[in-house]
Amino acid sequence: MHFESTLVLLFAAASVVALIARRLRIPYTVGLVLAGLGLGAAHVDHGFHLTKELLYAVFLPGLLFEASYHLHFADFKESARAIVALAVPGVVAAIGVTASLLVFSSHATGVASGFGWPHALVFSALIAATDPIAVVALFKTLGAPKRLGVLTEGESLVNDGTSIVLFTIVYSAVTTGGGFGIAAGAFEFLKVVGFGCLTGGAVAFVTSLVLKRIDDPMIEITLTTVTAYGSFVLAERFHFSGVISTVTAGMVCGSYGAPRAMTAATPVALESFWEYVAFALNSLVFLLIGLEVRIGALFAALAPITIAFLAVTLGRAAVVFAVSALLRKTAERIPWTWSVMLTWGGLRGALSMVLALALPSDFPQRDLVVTMTFGVVLLSIVLQGTTAGPLLRRLGLASSPATKSARS
Repeated sequence: MHFESTLVLLFAAASVVALIARRLRIPYTVGLVLAGLGLGAAHVDHGFHLTKELLYAVFLPGLLFEASYHLHFADFKESARAIVALAVPGVVAAIGVTASLLVFSSHATGVASGFGWPHALVFSALIAATDPIAVVALFKTLGAPKRLGVLTEGESLVNDGTSIVLFTIVYSAVTTGGGFGIAAGAFEFLKVVGFGCLTGGAVAFVTSLVLKRIDDPMIEITLTTVTAYGSFVLAERFHFSGVISTVTAGMVCGSYGAPRAMTAATPVALESFWEYVAFALNSLVFLLIGLEVRIGALFAALAPITIAFLAVTLGRAAVVFAVSALLRKTAERIPWTWSVMLTWGGLRGALSMVLALALPSDFPQRDLVVTMTFGVVLLSIVLQGTTAGPLLRRLGLASSPATKSARS
């Protein structure tokens, strides 16, 4: 099937899924993954695969910019300690806990013979990033506390960047056999993340200065597009974090550029444009997740996938409740019901799958790592995504009935 035909098919499928998801009141992203699974099972020749290059060049910058544009500095500052704790030391701790549980389980059960610390650490690092698009949409639909949504989305935006950096460090340490070198690893992490922030902030600040001198919504929208993708490309060009750069650029544009540099008509047009971009990109990426999964391979590896899913979930729970305990007597206190929701709402998505697929063919246990990653992502999206709404109501965090389906 030609590329153009594939795009038409995917967007047509996304439109049908959107209508069905609205009627059935299920998360839109869950419906997309299920539709992708159906197309894959039907052996549709799509010829369009989710690769690292495609994710970095097309999907990540647009999705990150749109989400961070709406995450204002004031909201981020209100929960900054909790977000940073969950997204930086929390990700490090989650990698350690998950890897420990996997090694212990593989030795105790004999399910994954030969699956040792190197493989467990690489898997735990690549699965660390959360992608709670469906959950954040549910929060808005069901009227969950605003700060809970900020915590969930803010953590996800930051840990996308930190998890990629940590995965790179872990993979390098494991494959070179030189050990982790904590001091060197910490320095590399601070350099990549810190300069990523500076790059995104500088690009967005320059854009804001230019926007002050322009009164044309179309040009202003184009400049934000250049900022979203340009900040990512520029940071990656110098081996900094493109994710952190784009997140910073989005926050600067949304909190500084929009109120100070844009004319009255521009913000409305800009939000409509980026809302559609996010819808289109999410539609494609979640359909492609479903298309990449092979159900037969997952059933054959059901035992290690189940163990991996439990280890990832328990690792997430340990980190969330530990951070909640540390912040219990501060202004950023996280209620236990929120901790439960943050744990269950930490879905995994496309980034983990792409990192797994990018592993070289000669990496030991690569096939098992890739299969476990796909299985955990699928279980996460379908199981956690469909039960997040009922759990939100059960915990008393939904202030209004669902009047529309959750849409990313």
